[in-house]
Amino acid sequence: MDNVSNVKSFVLLGFNDTMNFTVPLFIITLLHYCVILFFNISLVLLIVLDENLHEPMYIFLSSFCISAIYGTTGFYPKFLSDLLSSFHHISYEGCLLQAFIMYLFPCCDLSILAVMAFDRYLAICRPLHYHSFMTKKRLSQLVCFSWLTPLCILSINILLTSRLTLCRSKIEKVFCVNWVIVKLACSDTDTLLNSVVSYVTIIIYLSHGFFIMWTYMHLIKTSVRSKEDRAKFMQTCVPHLTSLITFLIVILFDLMYMRFGSADLPQSLQNFIAIEFLVIPPVMNPLIYGFKLTKIRNKILSFVYRKQK
Repeated sequence: MDNVSNVKSFVLLGFNDTMNFTVPLFIITLLHYCVILFFNISLVLLIVLDENLHEPMYIFLSSFCISAIYGTTGFYPKFLSDLLSSFHHISYEGCLLQAFIMYLFPCCDLSILAVMAFDRYLAICRPLHYHSFMTKKRLSQLVCFSWLTPLCILSINILLTSRLTLCRSKIEKVFCVNWVIVKLACSDTDTLLNSVVSYVTIIIYLSHGFFIMWTYMHLIKTSVRSKEDRAKFMQTCVPHLTSLITFLIVILFDLMYMRFGSADLPQSLQNFIAIEFLVIPPVMNPLIYGFKLTKIRNKILSFVYRKQK
């Protein structure tokens, strides 16, 4: 069952249209990546160092930011080095690793959004049971679920891909994606199991989406009953809902294009569609939570005010 493919490296063809403006693109991308790291690392450190923020909602938020850090780190350093290089190759092992990270990042995000929705459901719809249920042990279990579930599922996807015999080595993207690697398999290679596991993975994460919808139906129904519940919903649920909507739009758009999109679009536009989930949510989410959640906003404002004195 060993991989007998002769392919040892892949060529990333998505860079062909970037050769005329690599320097400005490199500068913009580097600045954007630095902003992503600064916002997310700052928010994680703020939550870790301030004991007043050691609450489930903020623990989940720090996990959300950590996911953004490792997800973007799996893409931007390689992308930046390729912009300055005339050869856009990636090793077979490096491609599988990048494909794993590119799938793990959004799947972890959706799992974290699901446990965050569950936390808000308990806090607003079951306030009397919240503290008895959301113990440190239960919090640890939910954090482990949001990371270990996608880790196990996507490890199976990548292991199945690593067993395929590949006959082609050209990838029409700027980074590696598992489904694209599977399509490089030889015509006589059986990829049925890969397809089955991929669709099972999609079903699992669609169920995450339906669970979030179910929690928000109850959240909205409960929040309209009193002014206090409405205020709590606007304060803590609106940032989560904004992150969720943004996440779903960019991921569904990318998935639909990857499966059914036209190859006639300009390569630069195809590249942006492919990487928008690495561009928009990682920088937008910490800004949304930083400005909307009162405790975090007050900590940031107090820090800025002390600096100005």
